[in-house]
Amino acid sequence: MKLLASTAAALLMLASLPAARAETPSTVFLEELTWTELRDLTASRSVIVIVPVGGTEQNGPHMTLGKHNVRVKLLSEKIARALGNGLVAPVIAYVPEGKLSPPGGHMRFPGTITVPDETFRQVLEYAARSFKLHGVKNIVFLGDHGSTQADQRAVAARLNREWAGGPARVHAVEEYYRAATVDFPQLLRSRGYRDDEVGTHAGLADTSLMLALDPRLVRGGAARPGPEETSGVSGDPSRASAELGQFGVELIVSRTVEAIRKSVARR
Repeated sequence: MKLLASTAAALLMLASLPAARAETPSTVFLEELTWTELRDLTASRSVIVIVPVGGTEQNGPHMTLGKHNVRVKLLSEKIARALGNGLVAPVIAYVPEGKLSPPGGHMRFPGTITVPDETFRQVLEYAARSFKLHGVKNIVFLGDHGSTQADQRAVAARLNREWAGGPARVHAVEEYYRAATVDFPQLLRSRGYRDDEVGTHAGLADTSLMLALDPRLVRGGAARPGPEETSGVSGDPSRASAELGQFGVELIVSRTVEAIRKSVARR
């Protein structure tokens, strides 16, 4: 009897394995899906694919070169989950950062990587064309970097003109960047933080966001003000904290989700 019982239990376990393997993972990251899982998702419901645009550049002596890439991936995940039907494409980590000769802006600092604007626009364009080919009707560009905003708008406008009358559309959602660089700093100022602290790059606002999302990327002992010309820091990150950053995270996610929903509804 014991042998029969154990054999029956084993058969039940084996019978359940195919069903378990057939379940779609709970991930929202495209890279963690199989092609059949993505095919079934796009066939069963309207999927919004977010194309996160980062950038690889200096972020002061206290914050790592991958700040934009890590931040946009983590925020895109939160946005996709809040949407309920969002998926997150691989992060575009190579963006225009300035000229090579003579080096200017962030290119003066080791580790910054730049590409020409036309190269970047082609990457965006063909990412969107790829998703359209596979049945995705709403493709969203989310740029964590200021230098990418104009190119995102241009690519989206051109593809939407070309695809007019069809079901696919590209959305260059600038509210994401505006929430991070305008609304969040304004919130910090309303709480008594000075302009010269908040800063525009690797300062209080920038560093607090990173502390809230992935503190491993911040070297706390090196968090101090500029000068910008030699340190790459605009602002003073000394009082940055994960608690402050969380206000920014919630603001960015809520504003972006609202903007995506409105843009999709305007179709």
